[in-house]
Amino acid sequence: MLALCPLATPTVSAQQAQSTASTGHRVAVIDVGYVFKNLPAIQAQINKVKAELERHETEIKQKREELNQAALRLKSLKIGTPEYARQEEHVADLDSKLRLDMRRRHSDLGEAEAKIYYDNYQRIRAAVKAVAVHNHINLVLRFNSEAVDPHQGDSAAREIMRNVVYQDNAINLTDTVMRYLERSDDGAQVANGSRAAAGTSR
Repeated sequence: MLALCPLATPTVSAQQAQSTASTGHRVAVIDVGYVFKNLPAIQAQINKVKAELERHETEIKQKREELNQAALRLKSLKIGTPEYARQEEHVADLDSKLRLDMRRRHSDLGEAEAKIYYDNYQRIRAAVKAVAVHNHINLVLRFNSEAVDPHQGDSAAREIMRNVVYQDNAINLTDTVMRYLERSDDGAQVANGSRAAAGTSR
């Protein structure tokens, strides 16, 4: 059974060190994808980006409708008149702004999502290291615990390409790392709450 290390750096006794040396190298596995999909703190960040994307899509829909109405009005005007020229310029301006806004928003949201995955992957790596050191594990490999659908070509291909063909569930670090990260998140929330309380009491 894997031990959940404290958030502080764990100490290793002489007896533990001797025991580890005598047993040779130890290996474990972790399902990183499972952590990303199920850790509440990560999902909260991803859901925030998704909500922002939905708001953006609503805004884009409204702007498209405004552009369509302006284009319909343009068709009702007589070509060559000053009013037609003004409306034509207005339609072109709306179209240009819409395209620019779409590119900028999608770029910003893409960068925000990439940063979430990158930052949290670094957190997961740090947690894996802490748990592995505490349990005297020398090597941790990634694996995918998702069930395989033999009728889906992509799913079957992923199964064939898996690096880990078999593992004893006793060496699976996934749940232990999840608990470690959840404790870390809870500790951060308590610390942030304490700082906020201290700020309001000044």
